Amino acid sequence: MKILLPPSETKRPGGDGAPLALASLALPELHAHRSAALDALIDLAADEATARRVLKLSDRQVGDVEHNRTLRTAPTMPAVDRYTGVLFDALDAATLSAASRRWLGEHVWIHSAPLGPIGALDALPAYRLSAGTSVPGLPALRRHWAEATSSAIAQSEPAFVLDLRSEAYVALGPVPASVPSSYVRVVTEKGRALNHFNKKSKGLLVRALAEDRPRIASLRGLRSWAEKKGVVLRDTADAGVLELVVAE
Repeated sequence: MKILLPPSETKRPGGDGAPLALASLALPELHAHRSAALDALIDLAADEATARRVLKLSDRQVGDVEHNRTLRTAPTMPAVDRYTGVLFDALDAATLSAASRRWLGEHVWIHSAPLGPIGALDALPAYRLSAGTSVPGLPALRRHWAEATSSAIAQSEPAFVLDLRSEAYVALGPVPASVPSSYVRVVTEKGRALNHFNKKSKGLLVRALAEDRPRIASLRGLRSWAEKKGVVLRDTADAGVLELVVAE
């Protein structure tokens, strides 16, 4: 099983890892698209005023321009540690055992806007780019990424994909129909969709999976694990969509 997570706008600064090595990232078929996106962001960062306008940065966020300017040379840290925010705070990967972190590295992709899906333990520098941003010199991100990412996912031949991304990131690389997958929405027992608890619940779900390190190769296997753990996964009228049911 592979799990697709969205990224977060907020990230930890710094890092002590070697600079970004595109060839070492998961889904190496995306190398050319990653390189083009990085080059466009670096070029944009050469003009601070334009970069701030395009990226919609406040005065307090102006440091993100420098992050983009140094994407190829800045220190890195594992992607799952770089991202902060509700989902990643709930996952709290830093407190997991070494075995559980290895499980994350083997089973989790985090879908970044400049690099596409990367492995949870892939080395990542700080950056600023969201799914809805139009970068000068680069096609709209959906056009740039969608077909290439779907193809790369298909080529990796995962037995099953659990898609926990937001719709904005699904648009940057839909799981192809040839790959068995389920998209997850978080709802209350009465079916009310959640926002803040949506992200928290997804983070807690991935943490529980990492702690157990199950071998799951199908939706049936996921259901079996969930039932044992008291996790409620409910079918919907939409094919391929599951509801993760949580208490309010």
